[in-house]
Amino acid sequence: MSRPKMKSFLQGLSADEASRVLWGLLDDDPNLFKKAYDIALKVAGDVDADRISNDVFCELDSLELDALSGRSGRTRFGYVEPTDAAWEIFEETLDPFIDEMRKNQQRALPSAAKTYCIGIVKGLLRYEEGSRSDFSEWVMDAPGEYIYTVVEEWKKGNPSSEDISEVMGIVEGG
Repeated sequence: MSRPKMKSFLQGLSADEASRVLWGLLDDDPNLFKKAYDIALKVAGDVDADRISNDVFCELDSLELDALSGRSGRTRFGYVEPTDAAWEIFEETLDPFIDEMRKNQQRALPSAAKTYCIGIVKGLLRYEEGSRSDFSEWVMDAPGEYIYTVVEEWKKGNPSSEDISEVMGIVEGG
């Protein structure tokens, strides 16, 4: 079979199939293990703060008031204030970004975790300053308060004092 046909076939594999192929290769050739690890570190550490900032801003700015209607008001368990529901939705929207930051800390990728933290902080600052969505009126204080929550979570990964100073400079300068 020609190389282009083999490449096309391999590109058509599902994620599960590709994972099984990779592990089969790594099990058969221990020399590939280090090379695969080095590539994985590079891929996992390739984090762009501006992209993350934009993603955070876009996710938050796309929140609509309709989301509140199903989460606030009278429920069978009592009454939920619209502001409380809005904060809950706001936090849930940020959770995947914070989870990714934590994942980088757990993988011992402090630079990627810091970059994720910076991206989230910048996205929150941009949302606080630039969002014109009706939803943002319900969470006016959330971005400013949540910045410190994000930073405190990032600090649990024991960053260097220089990294803390850099991130705090962004927070305070924002």
